[in-house]
Amino acid sequence: MFRRLFFLSSLFFILSSQVPAVETPSSSEAPVFIIPVNEEISPFLVVFLKRSILKAEAAEASLIIFELNTFGGRVDSALEITSLIGSVQWAETVAYIPSGAGGTGVSWSAGALISFSCDSIYMDSGTSIGAAAPVYQSAEGMVMAEEKVVSAVRGQMSALAEKNGYSSSIALAMVDPDIELYEVDTGESMILLTPDEIAEAERISGVAPVQGKLVSAVGKLLTLTAGEMEKYGVSSATVSGRADLHKLLSVDNDSLVILEKTNADWVIAFLSSAAVASLLVMLGMVALYMEVTSPGFGVPGTIALICFAIVFASSTLIGNLGSLELILFMLGVVLLLIEVFIIPGFGVTGVSGIILILLALVLTRQDFVIPEFTWQWDLFRKNLLFVSLSLVGSLILIGVLMVTLPHSHLFGRLVLKNTSPAMKKIEESEEEEISSGARAVALTNLRPVGKADFNGKVLVVQTDGEFIEKDSQIIVVRKEGLRLVVKRG
Repeated sequence: MFRRLFFLSSLFFILSSQVPAVETPSSSEAPVFIIPVNEEISPFLVVFLKRSILKAEAAEASLIIFELNTFGGRVDSALEITSLIGSVQWAETVAYIPSGAGGTGVSWSAGALISFSCDSIYMDSGTSIGAAAPVYQSAEGMVMAEEKVVSAVRGQMSALAEKNGYSSSIALAMVDPDIELYEVDTGESMILLTPDEIAEAERISGVAPVQGKLVSAVGKLLTLTAGEMEKYGVSSATVSGRADLHKLLSVDNDSLVILEKTNADWVIAFLSSAAVASLLVMLGMVALYMEVTSPGFGVPGTIALICFAIVFASSTLIGNLGSLELILFMLGVVLLLIEVFIIPGFGVTGVSGIILILLALVLTRQDFVIPEFTWQWDLFRKNLLFVSLSLVGSLILIGVLMVTLPHSHLFGRLVLKNTSPAMKKIEESEEEEISSGARAVALTNLRPVGKADFNGKVLVVQTDGEFIEKDSQIIVVRKEGLRLVVKRG
């Protein structure tokens, strides 16, 4: 059983993490990859882009076009994506913002950060880019992140602009609302400069630049349309669709490879979603409880292993799982086992085990241990709420099972019984002699099933869900067929 479980878990991990072969175009030219980014920026998207870039590298692509239509998302994921794109030295990278079904397309917030990480930017008419300041949800609505977060994003945005030949002032104005930009006519083109840059240009040339309108005021984040991006020399061109872009870039249609999410990508997204992960945690906790309260290792233990294996495997695939989470989880399970099988009652050891398991599950939802920034604290609170609700749901389900399961036909089938006809007949005759009110001594812990000594007769008994320690006095409260239901006497 363990070998089968290990095989299935390993197969799931391998199939989900491998990079499938890409069918290369029949054209003799190097392939051109189109990678869509039309969703919230998230750890799952990081995995998809990482896999996609590896496919492009394996196919020796000469150009990667990132089609962006996003309102943004997590800052940490966006920074990781910019690093992925920045590491592409073997191909040219293009950020393309297409118009959506309604005629508009956007690359805002984290999307702007990703756009500036590419070698060049192309935009459809009617699209826009900007508003890249890091924000988080509060009780009062969306508010700006603290200065150290803004500073980090500001520095990254400036570095990307400098690396790829974009205006640093424009890039910074999309992140920092304190930057003021004016339109300046150089005679050859229109550019945007800060008041300090205008003064510096006048000092160097001795001639005051022709200053135009205020484009970005203090207290406002800069957002530019496709026409403005081209006008101020940030984007390479404004196009009228994918075909127009391909013509402009001299891309042969036969060399195109348009990537879509594979089944493995959807499996990762499905299993790492909050709803599915919550359900898996609930089932895992309930199955773990059923396993530690029944003799031997059976179906509940297998279910618990599968549930938690999937939770940890999906966290591994999106880059959130480290050795600390596994150590905390395993230590928590060990403490629970010690509490159940060695230490009577339920005390510090059991509570500590539960806390360690919950902490491990929280850490599987994030890529940091101790929150430092406001957005990290916000994510930590969400993850803590997610795990807490899963725990509450597990406790409710366990309570329901404690009441209903001992009376169910399924429970009777799960309890180990002698299959020998002779032994069964002996046990039936002995149990028939025991009536309600009979007293006995528990020979084993009853959780809720165990054995009891009825004046020398050892019989299997069960409680209504109550845990009773070994050597405790018990009394039969009722008989259900041949089943003896007891309580503490």
